[in-house]
Amino acid sequence: MKPENVAQYLVNHPDFFNEHIDLLSDLHIPHPHDNRVISLHERQAIALRDKNKILQDKLFELISFGEENDAISEKMHRLTITLLTASNFDEFLSGLDFSLREDFSIPYFVMRLWDLNCKNMDYVEFSPTSEDIHAIAASLAHPYCGSHVADEISGLFTQEAEHLQSFAMVPLSTTRSIGLLVFASPEANRFYADMGTLHLKRLGDLIGASIARHELIADTNHTSGHNTPDEQQI
Repeated sequence: MKPENVAQYLVNHPDFFNEHIDLLSDLHIPHPHDNRVISLHERQAIALRDKNKILQDKLFELISFGEENDAISEKMHRLTITLLTASNFDEFLSGLDFSLREDFSIPYFVMRLWDLNCKNMDYVEFSPTSEDIHAIAASLAHPYCGSHVADEISGLFTQEAEHLQSFAMVPLSTTRSIGLLVFASPEANRFYADMGTLHLKRLGDLIGASIARHELIADTNHTSGHNTPDEQQI
C-alpha cells in the first residue's frame, strides 16, 4: 500500500482514531529537527509551534515594513514642506540636496533639467544633455531600478561611474518631460529590479510640481515686468 492510500483512507475515515484510540499513544514518528522518535501528540505540538513561529515571523516582517514605510513617509513629508516653502531655485536645490543626502542617505545623485523657462542657466542641473537622455526620460512611465543603465546615464557620474553598481532613474515632468533624476550606489542591492517604486514615483511628482511652481513664478514675473531685488528666478 502506498503512503498516499493510507493518507486518503484517514481522510475518508475521520473517526478512525476515535475507534482505535490506543494507537494515538502507541504511534511514534521521527522528530522533525533531530533523530529522536516522538509521539503523535508531541509531533502535533511541534507542528503548532513551527506554524506559530512562521506566523510570528510574518507579523514581525509586516510590522517592520510598516515602520519602514512610516519612516519614509515622514521623510517625504519633511521634504514636501522644504520644497513648498523654498522661495527661490537656490533654496529648492539646497533643500533637495540636503534631504536626499541626510534623510534618504543617497550618496550619489544627478539631476538634469531641460526645456524650462529659466533666467539663470548657470546651474549644473541645466548642463546640456543628449537627445538620448531626453528620450530615456520620456520613455519612463515609472521609475526604473536596476544595475543596467545606458552609458549616457552612468557617464553623468563622471569619476565615480566605474564604482557604481545599481541605479534608480526617476523621470521628472510637468505637462511635459522636463528632466531626469538619477540615483546611484556602489552597493549592488541598493536599487534592485524588483524593488517597489511607489515612493520614487511620488518623489518625482513632488519635484516636478515644485519645479513647475517656480517656473510659473518666473513666467509671471517676466510677464508683469518686475521682480523683487532679492528674488531668484528659476
